[in-house]
Amino acid sequence: MGSEKKVILEARHLWKSYGKGEARVDALADVSLEIYEGELLTILGSSGSGKSTLLNSLGGMDKPDKGAIFISETDLCKMNDNALTDYRKRNIGFVFQSFNLIAELTAKENVGLTACRPEMVEQVFDMVGLKHKMNNYPSQLSGGQQQRISIARALAKDPKILLCDEPTGALDYETGKQILVELEKLVRQHGRTVVIVTHTQEIGKMSDRVIKMRNGKITQVVVNDSPVPAASIEW
Repeated sequence: MGSEKKVILEARHLWKSYGKGEARVDALADVSLEIYEGELLTILGSSGSGKSTLLNSLGGMDKPDKGAIFISETDLCKMNDNALTDYRKRNIGFVFQSFNLIAELTAKENVGLTACRPEMVEQVFDMVGLKHKMNNYPSQLSGGQQQRISIARALAKDPKILLCDEPTGALDYETGKQILVELEKLVRQHGRTVVIVTHTQEIGKMSDRVIKMRNGKITQVVVNDSPVPAASIEW
């Protein structure tokens, strides 16, 4: 897959530890990976495997102790705080388990906070199928609708990569599948690059690649030549 795809983000030999002495834990231990343009990538692991630490490092929210993360030949690990803020603003869209919508603002106003251009607001509402809910407040939306609004908000800045940390974690099973269908659509129909961090193994079946992690290390990389449609996976 990598031979015909453009690498848009590359991590090399990342290390990140917490604590000292016998209490020291390596959250990342010599982790290297590439993210390709237009792919759906799943980072899979149980709690404490290092997957969220890796995601936060790739998103410029956390700095590894050692290693390098390259985007357009620029190393994130050598950036100062202002440069990292600019990197996140220009390149990364974040979707978290909690929706983080501002209760006092309408869905349209929430999305407008991050929009790189005014016309992006309606475009991303179209992409997530919620144009009819633009003037609703978060309290007037279901959990699945709120998560789709948070995806729209992340897309409104027109990011190179969408990083999703357990995006179905706060949702029931059926609603969670709807969110996965939306994320799949962003890749297959709109050519976006989406990275999903999850502990749910079945989600990996819809992905182009699966990075499996345990104890801060990548233990396996699985390439799916025929990803399963998100609507048909079960867990």
